[in-house]
Amino acid sequence: MNGRPSGLLVPITTPFDAQSGDVAPVALRENARVLLGMGVDGLVATGSTGEAALLADDEYCSVVRWLREVVPDDRWLVVGAGRESTRATIDACRVAGDQGADAVLLRAPSYYSVTLSTTALAAHFRRIADDSPVPVLLYNMPKYTHVNFSEALVAALVDHANIVGLKESSGDLKQFAVLQATAPQWALFMGSGSRFYSGLELGAAGGVLAVACFAAGIAVRVRDKFRSGDRAAAGAAQEILSPLSREIVDGLGVPGVKAAMDAAGLVGGPVRPPLMDLAEADRARIASLVTQALGAAGNGARAPARRN
Repeated sequence: MNGRPSGLLVPITTPFDAQSGDVAPVALRENARVLLGMGVDGLVATGSTGEAALLADDEYCSVVRWLREVVPDDRWLVVGAGRESTRATIDACRVAGDQGADAVLLRAPSYYSVTLSTTALAAHFRRIADDSPVPVLLYNMPKYTHVNFSEALVAALVDHANIVGLKESSGDLKQFAVLQATAPQWALFMGSGSRFYSGLELGAAGGVLAVACFAAGIAVRVRDKFRSGDRAAAGAAQEILSPLSREIVDGLGVPGVKAAMDAAGLVGGPVRPPLMDLAEADRARIASLVTQALGAAGNGARAPARRN
């Protein structure tokens, strides 16, 4: 893909075999086909929703390769490549590029987060962007990294030709607007499913939404209706999407997302330890929420029947 990424990107989960615990390539590719068939603009592999921190290096490489086999050239394949060291992140970017990634998504290092100044973070990202063979999207997710991208950090990076955008997952709309104004040439993506419509109103290039792993049809409707100027219909779809994002994604994390995928007819399956699968009571509650939401959304919201 050429140009600046935009639209609805799904941070696809990494399915694991229930017996062996290994990555399940058939399920991964099938989920990708279903999501792409529902009209999303691309996939984000090996991100936080993809349990990237729990994958071995060889699994990371394989996941990117398997997805590139099914993601067509006119859709985005963005790969989470953030690591703790600058050197390891550059290596991960090169692997992603070798396996066909269109861009990489980079979180901030977290282990030494309390000692990393704006100057240190800017130097880290600039060095990676210098050496990455593919364009770089930054990823602000203070919930997990304990680093919140400041206006000063973005201003220090905005002139780098190989940094093309940012996924903003703080959930703070005021911060989103500030960063959008600081880096107007970047593609800013809303990372909160409950704020997708609001992000689009603020000029977001699109969304990278975990809720779209199991409610892609509803998220696609928000995108399409907003683009066509039917703000009322876009807002109505957002009203269905928001509770799913708050209750399942924000409230239960990756185990909740995978359980919701199972309920929606995709392959969620187990999470990898030390994460824990949900109790049956929570799974039943999620199944009810998903079924009601997809029913309320009507035609086009449900995933097609899984292939045998």
